[in-house]
Amino acid sequence: MALNTIVSVDTAAVARRVLQVEAEALMALSTDLPADLPAAVQLILDRTGRVIVSGMGKSGHIGRKIAATLASTGTPSFFVHPAEASHGDLGMVTPQDTCILISNSGETSELGDIIAHCVRFSIPIVGISKRDDSSLMRTATCKLTLPDLPEACSIGMAPTTSTTLTLALGDALAVALMEARAFKPEHFRTYHPGGKLGARLAKAAQLMHGADSLPLVNTTQPMTEVILTMTSRGFGVAGVVDAAGALTGVITDGDLRRNMDGLMGRTAQTVATRNPITVRPETLAAEALAVMNAHKITALFVTDATGTPLGILHLHDCLRAGVV
Repeated sequence: MALNTIVSVDTAAVARRVLQVEAEALMALSTDLPADLPAAVQLILDRTGRVIVSGMGKSGHIGRKIAATLASTGTPSFFVHPAEASHGDLGMVTPQDTCILISNSGETSELGDIIAHCVRFSIPIVGISKRDDSSLMRTATCKLTLPDLPEACSIGMAPTTSTTLTLALGDALAVALMEARAFKPEHFRTYHPGGKLGARLAKAAQLMHGADSLPLVNTTQPMTEVILTMTSRGFGVAGVVDAAGALTGVITDGDLRRNMDGLMGRTAQTVATRNPITVRPETLAAEALAVMNAHKITALFVTDATGTPLGILHLHDCLRAGVV
């Protein structure tokens, strides 16, 4: 049959079969984890260098993702192509590092120079392969042996099940390291400052307008001055503070409309809404936006533990930053 011959297939049936085969393989791996997995995690935690990941072909593509996941979750890591390693990039692998080498068969010839380099300089190897007796695994400090299960493709040769297992095992390794390092959302944002993910992890303190922009008035200030403050600051709100500087109330456009009768002869404390809704500086911007949506307001004062205003966060600040 010519390679360009097209035959009719039940796409849905093929998809279900592939997903079922790979799902069953993942379940098999989860119930029979490599015995050296805890040792591999501890090895990486104890080392002072980076984690160097390498593999050829499809294993290399998976290796790039594993290195990226490690690097973004607190374990410095990068991928080295085995062919490039043989032409100078071995200089990137230092005695303080740990190497994760991936080969389904464990006999990938292109990994030979990296393996020899690691042996020469006593650089520990974490091997990932389905063959425990392979050349790679015999030199590995920690063996992460994958179950020898059928590939999901119809001819049983295209890397499918094997690459899925390797990718999932890499995720398990990265998350175990992440939790061992007590990696927190604020750390995650450090490595993900851009895009929607970075916006979701931004804190109120990072998006708020600071003390110089605060529309604040004292309790006895006449409403003529309060309205000037509200207009000049442009937030559509004024915060009312007591003698100690604590926020005791807020005045919004809605408060002005509700108190139109004799408004100009009144003072801030007689018009303000008491016990205003506020957030702390460490509140995630996404949480602050949810508070604004729930209470149908467009601005929130950011206060410290004593109730002293530190800044103000407007709905538009969140939207401009990409917080949704």
